[in-house]
Amino acid sequence: MPTEELEVEQSEFAIEEFLEAEAAKDLLRFSTAGSVDDGKSTLIGRLLYDSRNVYEDQVRAVTGTQAGQRQPTIDFALLTDGLRAEREQGITIDVAYRYFSTQRRKFIIADTPGHEQYTRNMATGASTADLAIILIDARKGILTQSRRHAYIASLLGIRHLVAAINKMDLVDFSEEVYAQIEKDFRELVGQFGSASLTTIPVSALEGDNVVERSTRMDWYTGPTLLEHLETVPVWTDVAAQPLRLPVQRVIRPDQNYRGFAGQISAGTVRKGDTVLALPSGRTSRVASITTFDGDLEEASAPLSIALTLEDELDISRGDLLAEPTRPPQHATAIEASLVWFDGARLETHKPYLVKHGAQTLPAQVTQVLYRTNIQTLAGEAVNSLGMNDIGVAEIGLTRALFFDPYTENRSSGSFILIDPHTNATLAAGMIRRAVSTHEAGTEHKPAVVLVDAETQSRELEDALLHEGAAVVRTRVVAEKTLRGLLALGLIVLVEGELESDALKASGIAVVDAAGFANPGELLEHLREQDVLGSAEGNAR
Repeated sequence: MPTEELEVEQSEFAIEEFLEAEAAKDLLRFSTAGSVDDGKSTLIGRLLYDSRNVYEDQVRAVTGTQAGQRQPTIDFALLTDGLRAEREQGITIDVAYRYFSTQRRKFIIADTPGHEQYTRNMATGASTADLAIILIDARKGILTQSRRHAYIASLLGIRHLVAAINKMDLVDFSEEVYAQIEKDFRELVGQFGSASLTTIPVSALEGDNVVERSTRMDWYTGPTLLEHLETVPVWTDVAAQPLRLPVQRVIRPDQNYRGFAGQISAGTVRKGDTVLALPSGRTSRVASITTFDGDLEEASAPLSIALTLEDELDISRGDLLAEPTRPPQHATAIEASLVWFDGARLETHKPYLVKHGAQTLPAQVTQVLYRTNIQTLAGEAVNSLGMNDIGVAEIGLTRALFFDPYTENRSSGSFILIDPHTNATLAAGMIRRAVSTHEAGTEHKPAVVLVDAETQSRELEDALLHEGAAVVRTRVVAEKTLRGLLALGLIVLVEGELESDALKASGIAVVDAAGFANPGELLEHLREQDVLGSAEGNAR
């Protein structure tokens, strides 16, 4: 064999081995946070530079001679701060995402701003992170913004926190200063979360304990920052959770294919599995699992796929495919933690939109339970939230929301609150629990209500929603579909003829609304039939 051909084959073999090795590495997403000028961008720049993950032209672009120095120096912060305003002001404004890898692991960094004005940017960058690095200036100790970012990281369900106590070179690498800050921060984190905490003394500017171990802090025996990032366990149990597939799009290239596309947020689905379609409550078996690279026998989170089902179900964008044996919770009223982003204050009972997965629902904040005092972490009684406030509120929705608590599933347990007039994102929300119908002020039981006109159906639906009941309108009269909706605790308004004897025989409440032209009279009739609670009970 000619030497040239042998070299080509060896080169292709080496490339294939390299690509396979890269694909086999796990991925750690982490974010930086902390107060202004604590050195977040400098730390990330130093980490990239010392781990040899920047190109020579990038280094040349951020190298210059500073006042009072003869030798050119590298401004590591400029490796991540790319906006003109960031370079002019010396602060981070937008979230800067950077990718790098080592022999052990791949990383995606979200370098987030420290200024209080950009708290929303910090929350956005940290929302997908597995680990958060909280920078603390060794000279200043724990500041208000450091506390706020640590608390937000806890709310967002980040499992690993790293307190990088920076600028140790400016306190003469004092072990006493480090020990006091570590003690204070550990007490702080212990008040609001169960995340693991690692503290590391570093000098981002000079590189101590970032990638290479510092010779000037021999009293510190823990890992360097990079060593910790390479070895911290990554939570991979999302594939073992109950299946959750929000439908983002229905693919219909021809009459022979109808696929429901989306990204699996949790769980695993296999060909032949039975899946539950929500909100319809109908079930079917998976006929195929399609990806860009071809069909699969099974797929796990976070893969993007398209499913086809054996039965023709009415499924559209915003619906959810779930595991029938472990379905999500559903409610028309939820309790959620809110991080308020907007300059305009929250107003209770003002119309808002809740963006949850691929669906958008009209909603109202019915009451603010409390605001968290960042200094004391105590709940303060308030009736509103302002910019950068963190609190807990109850939110009422016009129809049932299918969700998991945020502590169990970050994807199906999170949402954003939107202004319907400006489309501005007002707040990030983490669902804590469902508010029961009794707590929400309404009691009802599942029932089928037969209506004889679309107009009557709409008016009755509006009246029931005003009462706070979970209601859905449908023209599908298949018994299997109705039973699925009733199992979700809904009042089902059926437009059309229905053979109701079988439903009545099985103990299901079926109410004939024919002859009731006034929605108020029909509500009274539903109370008489014990479908709705009494008006006095609702008032309470």
